[in-house]
Amino acid sequence: MMVKAVVWDIGRVLIQFDLAGIYAEAIPDPAERTRFVAEVVTEEWHSQHDEGVPFAEMVAARTAEFPQHAAHIALYASNWLASLPGPVPGTPELVERLAARGVPQYAITNFGADSWALFRPTFPVLDHMRDIVISAVERLTKPDPAIFRLAARRFGRTPETMLFIDDNPANIASAQALGWQVHHFTGDWRALEAQLQALGLL
Repeated sequence: MMVKAVVWDIGRVLIQFDLAGIYAEAIPDPAERTRFVAEVVTEEWHSQHDEGVPFAEMVAARTAEFPQHAAHIALYASNWLASLPGPVPGTPELVERLAARGVPQYAITNFGADSWALFRPTFPVLDHMRDIVISAVERLTKPDPAIFRLAARRFGRTPETMLFIDDNPANIASAQALGWQVHHFTGDWRALEAQLQALGLL
């Protein structure tokens, strides 16, 4: 069947994501900053937020575990937007071009509710999405097949008619196993552009 819709991941596909950015000013030494996000405010710990745990609960629990880092842990919530330094080069422009052609677009994202409330107003390119499935809201995270089944129902489309774009190989494999068309995004927007053109979407 022909691909008739495009489904985007958001973090590291449309918007850059780097937890260390939260601490660019608070921890000016790059080596110390890298160590902090490897040991205290880590991506593994952050994944709880994508699963639905709110900022306040996470910060309280981590502060109890690392009381000597209380001030820096608090910045995880208060300075969250600094982890999203700007658009991924090229991909927001592809969203705009697809929208100009009337191609239906959607998103499936692992994102926390608190961080989404901060981020969403800053990124108007997402206005082109007809629907966005957010992990914290659904209490389902990629690569769980259940989130892809939910998205297909929500979007009202069969998997084989949608192109799913993600930077995470596990997410790509999960979607592909369910019949979705996929593009593993590695930072090369021109490769994505070429696939969209080959599918007749651009």
